Order: sequence, then structure tokens, then C-alpha cells
Amino acid sequence: MNSWRFKLLYDGDCPLCQREANFLQRRNRHGWLAFEDIAAPGFDPAKYHTTQEELMGVIHGVFPDGCMVRKVEVFREAYRAVGLGWVLAWTGWPGLRRLADRGYEWFARHRIFIGRIFGRSCETGRCAVSVRPKPGDE
Repeated sequence: MNSWRFKLLYDGDCPLCQREANFLQRRNRHGWLAFEDIAAPGFDPAKYHTTQEELMGVIHGVFPDGCMVRKVEVFREAYRAVGLGWVLAWTGWPGLRRLADRGYEWFARHRIFIGRIFGRSCETGRCAVSVRPKPGDE
């Protein structure tokens, strides 16, 4: 049985993504949040029945039973796993959930530019993947 309750699939080549993963790792006192770098050599997206492009487009997370979530739901679950669920609870409220997801989609599309503004550019260029909505996400 896994000791983790949720796994964050993050882009280790993206400085902003790495910074968020580091933030969460420092607060992961119980080990309930696992981390997997989707940019690491040898990472196989087929393990999650998806593609590298899909995983690079928006953040994903997975539960021990294999159920996968995307976008802001990932952050809600990751923060909940480290005891900070209250910080993002409002993003799941009716009416605000969709707004939070749209805001995240905008961020995901522009994360490379945003990173440059804050002096954190993607060194490998692998993080520059376009974000295409999945059917049903419209």
C-alpha cells in the first residue's frame, strides 16, 4: 500500500513549477504528497495513459487508485495533502471553480513569459508546450 495520498506530476524543467514543487516538498511532513518529475530522463507518460504533450500542457495529479485530476484540482489536492487545503478551498466553491480553472489555463499558456518576468526562464525550452483544452473542458 502506498503511504502517499496524492502524487503531483510536475515539470522539473519549468522554474516556476519546480519552485512550487519545492514549496510543497518542504511542507510534506507526513509524506502524504508524492512527486514525479515529468521532465526527468526515463519518465514514461504511458504509465498514466496519456502523452508528454498533454502532461506538459496543464498540471496533472494522480491518486493511489490511478484516478487522475488536472488543473486547479491538482493544487487543491496537493495543498490538502500537506495540510494547507484551506488556502485553496475557495477555488472549489460553486461559481469560483470555473473561474479558477480559467485563470490557471491562462497562467499555463503564459508560464514561460511569466517566469522570464521574474527572472526564471525555462533553460531547456521543453516547457514551452501549447495548452489545448480537452474535450469537455470548454
